[in-house]
Amino acid sequence: MSEKPINVLLADDDTDDCYFFNKAVAALPLRTQLTVVNDGEQLMTYLAAETNPMPDVLFLDINMPRKNGVECVHEMQKDARLKTIPVVMFSTSKNEEIMKSLFKAGVHIYIRKPGDFSQLKEVIANALPI
Repeated sequence: MSEKPINVLLADDDTDDCYFFNKAVAALPLRTQLTVVNDGEQLMTYLAAETNPMPDVLFLDINMPRKNGVECVHEMQKDARLKTIPVVMFSTSKNEEIMKSLFKAGVHIYIRKPGDFSQLKEVIANALPI
């Protein structure tokens, strides 16, 4: 089986959320390559490095230190190379105004972080085809 793995990038500052995300992705019946960054500045540095592979999908938390997910989305939209990356906003936030502004800014999917592991696997599996 030589099919290329799905290159997944997760930007999240919560270590528990990153751990469970990693476990959920590993449990899926898909070939994936997961990279994790812990804040928005690390994300933008990772994306700017020409040597790093472009993600097939970015799961992005809203509330992160140094640079939040909203700022990252707006920065990505200004860069022709980055604006084509499918972005899944992955957050606990329920703020509808923020959600609306994110869709206008180019976010493809908004997912509230589930508290249950099997739900986490399901929402990740449903988002990966984008």
